[in-house]
Amino acid sequence: MPTRNKLYFASDFHLGTPSYTASRERESLIVNWLDEIKTDAAEVFLMGDVFDFWFEYKYVVPKGYLRFFGKLAEMADSGIKIYFFKGNHDMWMFDYFEKELSATIITNELIIERNGKKFFLHHGDGLGSGDHFYKFLKKFFRSGLCQWLFARIHPNFGVGIANGWSVKSRHVNIKKEAKQPNLERFEILPAFCNDLVTREYYDYLLFGHRHRAADILLNNGVSRYINLGEWIFNPSYAVFDGENLELKYFGRANVG
Repeated sequence: MPTRNKLYFASDFHLGTPSYTASRERESLIVNWLDEIKTDAAEVFLMGDVFDFWFEYKYVVPKGYLRFFGKLAEMADSGIKIYFFKGNHDMWMFDYFEKELSATIITNELIIERNGKKFFLHHGDGLGSGDHFYKFLKKFFRSGLCQWLFARIHPNFGVGIANGWSVKSRHVNIKKEAKQPNLERFEILPAFCNDLVTREYYDYLLFGHRHRAADILLNNGVSRYINLGEWIFNPSYAVFDGENLELKYFGRANVG
């Protein structure tokens, strides 16, 4: 029987978008991945934007994702530790997954050490320089006042508004990138990491958010910046086997 000693990291599933059919197909792919890794996974880190929108009302959560939840429950019941990071699309997680899956909810960064390796983990939104408007919005949306106000809206109306806003925002960003790719936004996190490791050493710094898988050696010549990519177009993830961390792709041959 395989030894469960590996750490798995994935981000940006964006379940729920762009349509029910597309989301269900992606959910099936994710469940297949989870089913494959459950034999040797000790811990699974789902590092933000697992859902394109999520809000936990007192007695209501968004419907759907039954197969995904079922597989996570199976894994949790078998002793695999699960972590959910709050992303910019699903920052309104409270205690539902803690109660149902014994999961740990991470609001900002998580620093861990495993087998002598030190990890800095964060979804990746709101870090580094610039992006002041988003940082203001993030602070407001995470405030107790905003959450209380949104909870007063009926779920049919509130979830509909949020889903519409999310889809519109994505379409706008896709059009902007198509006309003039903003390469600078992809350099913000590596720059943040290069600054961070001058103050505190980490072997691996892992993020999601940018939707572009990357494995970059930082300026100190030792630490590595890893972006986990996304699962809408090119499913990617990272695995740490106790000695090495590798960025991989699910559903196609991995190179290197």
